Amino acid sequence: MPAAKSPSVEIEVDDKVVRVSNPDRVYFPESGATKLDLVEYYLAVGPGIVNALFERPCMLHRFPKGLAGDKVHQKRVPHGAPPWLETVRLHFPRWNRTADELCVTELASVIWAVQMSTVEFHPWNSRRADTEKPDEWRIDLDPGPLCDFATVQRVAGVVEEVLDELGATGFPKTSGGSGLHVYVRIPPDHGFQDVRRGALAFAREIERRAPADVTTAWWRKDRDPHHLFVDYNQNARDHTIAAAYSVRGVPDARVSTPIRWDEVADVDPHDLTIFTVPERFAALGDLHADIDDHVFDLAPLLAWAERDERDGKETPAEPDED
Repeated sequence: MPAAKSPSVEIEVDDKVVRVSNPDRVYFPESGATKLDLVEYYLAVGPGIVNALFERPCMLHRFPKGLAGDKVHQKRVPHGAPPWLETVRLHFPRWNRTADELCVTELASVIWAVQMSTVEFHPWNSRRADTEKPDEWRIDLDPGPLCDFATVQRVAGVVEEVLDELGATGFPKTSGGSGLHVYVRIPPDHGFQDVRRGALAFAREIERRAPADVTTAWWRKDRDPHHLFVDYNQNARDHTIAAAYSVRGVPDARVSTPIRWDEVADVDPHDLTIFTVPERFAALGDLHADIDDHVFDLAPLLAWAERDERDGKETPAEPDED
């Protein structure tokens, strides 16, 4: 006989009420953390997760049965969503289809998504005012299968150095997995193709400075598994990574957590979970809160891209949309 479902609870979020069904369902078997624990985590970091998602199309990574079950990648907001939930319509040329994706403008919509079994939030790097013009350049330090975290930390130091030389302010965070991310706010003046070209030029500069640690090789088979891939493709259209403060669907309930640059050398991503990040957030606030105040013009990176192209370095074709 299946176990009885736990009674629903109503969560007040500002001026909204979200009904959370089956709050005692275990989502993270390693710790026993439940759906309600996940709700309480997102409430605790509310301003941070809303800032990270604000007005961006957002793909939801859902686990209807918890981590023990299948993961669902969901673009479309389902029928029956509350009337106050905001969405943004996207067009996908490859399939000639549209999707109305979640567009977070308030914390209640985050909690609604958790009620719908969402664990991870993966926003676009553009906003609904013009979804074809990114306002966020994303630097994804993605270690190979035999690349240790010390290498990730070392390469992050090179990234900080180059950003400083460019006059760009980078906002680092753990990926919630084995890597690090750095976000840079940019004016929404360029399309995805140019932002990706600039990101590739930056990645190649990191590779020049740290050739023993870094690769920009397009094909996985061409990469040394001990190297770190600076994944410029995360700036392609409809390619998303977990937001700041997003929980990850891993057994220890790790969180993609904003950190200071002076924390990079000592951070252990395993220490940043739904159990520890709320206290950190209460003490430090949102370390990405002022990212919109530090806008970097991509012109220097596009000049680097043109230089590389003159030197015969090709820009690989953009990957297919997810």
